[in-house]
Amino acid sequence: MSSILTNNGAMVALQTLKSINKGLADTQQQISTGKRVASAKDNSAVWAISKVMEADVKGFKGISDSLNLGQSTVSVARQAAETTTSLLTDIKGKIVAAQEENVDRDKIQTDIDALRNQIAAVVGAAQFNGLNLLSNTEQTADSGSINVLASLDRSGTGVTASDISVAKQDLGTGASSIGGALTALGAAANNIGGFGDAAAAALTGAASAPTGTTTLGTAATDTVAAGTGFSIEISATAGNGPSNTTDRNDIKYVARDGDTMADVAAGLAAQFNKYIKADLGADNVGTIDATANGNEITFTGIDNGGDNFSVAVQEYAADAATTIGGRLEELSNIDVTTQAGADSAIEEIEGLIQTAIDSASAFGSVQGRIETQADFVSNLTDALKSGIGTLVDADMEEASARLQALQVQQQLGVQALSIANQAPQSLLSLFR
Repeated sequence: MSSILTNNGAMVALQTLKSINKGLADTQQQISTGKRVASAKDNSAVWAISKVMEADVKGFKGISDSLNLGQSTVSVARQAAETTTSLLTDIKGKIVAAQEENVDRDKIQTDIDALRNQIAAVVGAAQFNGLNLLSNTEQTADSGSINVLASLDRSGTGVTASDISVAKQDLGTGASSIGGALTALGAAANNIGGFGDAAAAALTGAASAPTGTTTLGTAATDTVAAGTGFSIEISATAGNGPSNTTDRNDIKYVARDGDTMADVAAGLAAQFNKYIKADLGADNVGTIDATANGNEITFTGIDNGGDNFSVAVQEYAADAATTIGGRLEELSNIDVTTQAGADSAIEEIEGLIQTAIDSASAFGSVQGRIETQADFVSNLTDALKSGIGTLVDADMEEASARLQALQVQQQLGVQALSIANQAPQSLLSLFR
C-alpha cells in the first residue's frame, strides 16, 4: 500500500543517515583530538582510570624535581667531604714532617692552622639552597637528617609517599661544651665508684685491678636528645692516680641529633682514654682505661699501692647553654710545636681522616641510591604515559579508514533519502 502521509522508506533512510552522521562526527572528533576516550561520556570506566594515572604522572614529575634537588644537595656535601679528606691528608703530611726534630715546628703549625681554617671554610660553604649536610649542631629533633621524596606507592587502600633518608655527616671543627650552671640528672643512675684500694670506693675485684661498669639508658639503640651533655668526672685521687677533673668539660660528650647511647658510650670512653694519656702518659693507656660495649662503659684501674681515684658519669639535660661541637673538633687541639704534641697528633689525625672518609662514603652511597631512584621514576613516568595512551588514544590509521567509509556511506545515505522522498511523486500518475 502506498501512502502520501507515511513514507516508510524515507524514515528508514533518514535513520540510517543520522546513524552515519553520528559515526562520522565521532570519527572526526577522534581525529581532531587524537583521543578515542576524550571525556567520561565516551567510556566512563576507561576515562576514570586514565585520570587517576594522569594524576600519578603529575605527581611523579614533582618527585623527579625532588630527587634532582636531593641529588644536587648530596653531591655538594660529598664533594666537600672528599675535599676535607684531602685537606686532612695534607695535615697528616705536615704532622709526619714535624716528627723530625731538626725542623721549624712553629712554621709547620702555621701551615696546619691554615689547612684547618680551610677545612672550616669548605664545610661552611658546602650548602645547596641553604641546606648544609656537613653541619649537625642544632638542638632540634629530627635536624640530623633530611628526607628526599622518592616515590608514590598506590595500593587498594590509598596512596602513600616513601622517602630516602639522608643522614647529616657533621665535619665541623667547632668546640662542644656543657653549660657550667646546669645540674646533673639522675646521678645515682649514672655513677660508678672508684678504682684502687680502700681509700677510694670499692669496686669488684677489690684491690686487685678493680673494674666498674656504668650503663647509659636501657639499650644501646636508645636515641639521645640533641644537646644532651655527658661527662666523666674524676675525684678522690690519691697516690699516682690521674688528676682530678676540675670541670665537667674536661671529659665530655655532647650528643648530636640522631646519636644513640652506643655513640655516647664510645665518645665518652675515647675522651676518658685521651685524658688519661695526656695526664699520666702513654704507658698507662691500657692499664687505666675505659672500654665501650654498646651502651656500657667499663672502667679498668690498676693497683700500684695507693693509686686511688673515683669516677662519676654524669648526664645533663639539653640546654641553650650547651654547645654541640663538630666531629672534627679535635682538629683544633693538634699542636706539633712540641715532640709530645707531634706524637699525639699522629694518632689523632688518623681518626679524623677516617671520620671524613666515612662521611664521603656515606654521601656517595646515598647519592647513588638517589640517582637510581631518579632513573626509575623517569622510566616509570614514561611507562605510565604509554599506558594512558593505550587506553585513550585514537588509532589514527583505523580512524582514517573509518572516515573514508563513513563519507561514502553518507553520500549513499543522502541519495537513498532523496530517492525515498521522491517515491510519492509516482502516485501523481495514478490521477492523470
